[in-house]
Amino acid sequence: MPQSTTPVMNYALPDHVLNLLEQYLQEQVTPTIEIDPAQLAYRWVGGQTGYLEPLAVNLFLSLDDLHGIDTQKAKLVQNTRQFLKGYPANHVLMTGTRGAGKSSLIRALLQAYHSEGLRIIEIARDDLQMLDKIRAAINALPADCGCHYVVYCDDLAFNGQDESYRTLKSVLDGALDSEQDKLLVYATSNRRHLLPQLMKDNVNIYNGQTDEVNPYETIDETVSLSDRFGLWLSFHPMDQNTYLHIVRHYLSLSPNHNLHNANDVKESDVNKVNVATANNALPDNIRAAALRWASERGGRSGRVAYQFSRYWIGQMQLAAEDNLS
Repeated sequence: MPQSTTPVMNYALPDHVLNLLEQYLQEQVTPTIEIDPAQLAYRWVGGQTGYLEPLAVNLFLSLDDLHGIDTQKAKLVQNTRQFLKGYPANHVLMTGTRGAGKSSLIRALLQAYHSEGLRIIEIARDDLQMLDKIRAAINALPADCGCHYVVYCDDLAFNGQDESYRTLKSVLDGALDSEQDKLLVYATSNRRHLLPQLMKDNVNIYNGQTDEVNPYETIDETVSLSDRFGLWLSFHPMDQNTYLHIVRHYLSLSPNHNLHNANDVKESDVNKVNVATANNALPDNIRAAALRWASERGGRSGRVAYQFSRYWIGQMQLAAEDNLS
């Protein structure tokens, strides 16, 4: 039987195509994730091909500096202590008004409990697909490392077309290997259920104008993510007295309690201010300025109080320096 005489052709890809292929493959491969238990905090950067960036943490903020959120603080501290002791604990979702202290609580927790093994890994919403790999790196740590990791997601929210929330659902609860003894997720959001709930969904159900056989499952899907957080903490707008109390606290942290009018730095006024702050009161000029500041910012919050204190202390110190010169 005659053999085929068809020549065998060897095709070689051009160099520029090979380079593009190599670049593409590199972009699809996540580098090995390594975690140092001695590092207090990391932040994931660089997307799918990124890495955990060590953070130089400033531990100046303590839990005692956070006022007006005592109930939320107590529940979060208790949950964190349970976690650090190896007892059952829950993932936490903190929702509510902006500037109420949700993110500050995370920093204060690290200040209070880093010596007991608390570690923080900050990750953005767009990088949630990396959670599985981060969890695997945490599980690979020695059993005696003594560290417990909180994955912190700030300002977490999704739109209706965003599919990355499904990765978070799996990590929170649902995957066969999901564990909560080494890793918890603490998330903050201004939206209670994280996914948008549209009035038209309810209207379509009531009017029978939906194409879905089981339309209520659409609503169940929108709340299923937040349901996987075992502990919900709600933060509400604060009243005027609480706001002024926080202002007084931050101003009292300035050197020598110099809470006097920046345009008048006489020693007698300093003494009057010290007496006022000791009685949990503010001088009239500072009180009026703090309330005006909040009004101009559109609301009262711990963040607004902190920003006002920086403004007041800064102008006071600058005025004092100008008077000396």
